[in-house]
This record gives sequence, structure tokens and C-alpha cells, in this order.
Amino acid sequence: MIKENKQQKVYRVLKARIIERIYVPGQRIVIDQIAKEMNTSSIPVREAIRQLEAERLILYKRNVGPVVAEVNESDYSDTLRVLAVLEGYATALCAKAITHEKIDQLKELNNRMREALEDFDIIRFSKLNADFHKLICEDCQNHYLLESINNTWNRLDAIRGAGSMLYSVRVKESIKEHQQLITYLENGNIDKLESLAREHKIRTAENFEKRRKNELETNISS
Repeated sequence: MIKENKQQKVYRVLKARIIERIYVPGQRIVIDQIAKEMNTSSIPVREAIRQLEAERLILYKRNVGPVVAEVNESDYSDTLRVLAVLEGYATALCAKAITHEKIDQLKELNNRMREALEDFDIIRFSKLNADFHKLICEDCQNHYLLESINNTWNRLDAIRGAGSMLYSVRVKESIKEHQQLITYLENGNIDKLESLAREHKIRTAENFEKRRKNELETNISS
């Protein structure tokens, strides 16, 4: 793994905390506090915050400073469910043409995701997860479908930022489901493949919705 500089480390830590809801929407990011905690100056922290602002995970409020951005929960969940349908169909289309070399690539990506999880690196995991699904879909031979999938991934990232649907509990389940997808691809089990690929994303949407509901109930009761 390439050694991180200070800005990259701060960026990774802040983004992971936002994704994991350690920093909740509306929470102020105190630059001096982060700098002290991570034993650095304020400059790498400000640079990391600017990068997160570009990803729409942080915004600046007048007289307050940087705060965690809100998420359009309904829009995000709806988009994720549409992606489930698109990827399910694309995965089934690719099944007949998939090569042994690509199967090996998928296995390698899944192993690297497992390692990222062991390192508590949710950011690296999220990128590998996107690479895994895009690798499966790229040979679907339907250019409009592939364009729609890429646009939907971009829409998800624009709503909340890359990897924001992934949480520590869900990613463990995701790795197991990836392995099942690989097994079906190897065996040519097309009948089950589309439904599994679709349900894989829908479970992520359901996990997202459940977490939001629990947080809302907690806030109401407190």
C-alpha cells in the first residue's frame, strides 16, 4: 500500500467518519481539533475539507464553518434501487461471455476488499466494490445499459459521495454475496444470477433505510 501524506490521511479519516455516521449531518467540523488529534497543522485538514466539499460531503455555513452535508435520503435510496435492477440485468447478460481471466480478477478484487475491511479502510473498500461491479457489467454488449449504469453510479456519488451506502456491518455481508456471485458466474447459473445481483444492491438500500429510521427514532426519543 502506498504511504499516505498528511492530507490524504486526514481526508481518509474524515470521509470514513462521515460515511460511518460518526460525524452526522449538520455536525460542525472543528479544524483545530482535527489537526491536534491527528498531530498535524491546520493546512492538511483544510485541504482535506476542500476535497470533501467538492464531493458534497461537507459544506460551509456562514458564521459556522465546515459542517457535514445533509443527504436526500429518498433520492439516494430510490437511485440505489434503480441501480439494483440495471446491474442485475447487466450481470445476467455478461454471464455467458465471461472469461476465466475475468473470474480471477473478480476473486482478486473480492480478496482485496476483505483486506481493506481488515484495515478498517472503508474508502478503499468502496472503490474496490465499484470496480468489482463495473468489471462484471462492462461486457454486457448493451452500450445504453452500460451508460445508464455509469450515470446511476455518478448520481449516487453526487447525492452523498462515493461509498456512502457502505457501512461496517453491511460490507461483511457484501463480501460473502460477492463470492456467491462469482460462484454463479463460474457455474453459468444464469437463472439465479440476475436475482442475486439485484437483491445484493437492494439489501444495501434496505440497510441504508434501516439505519436512517433508527437514527430518526433515536433523535425523537432523546
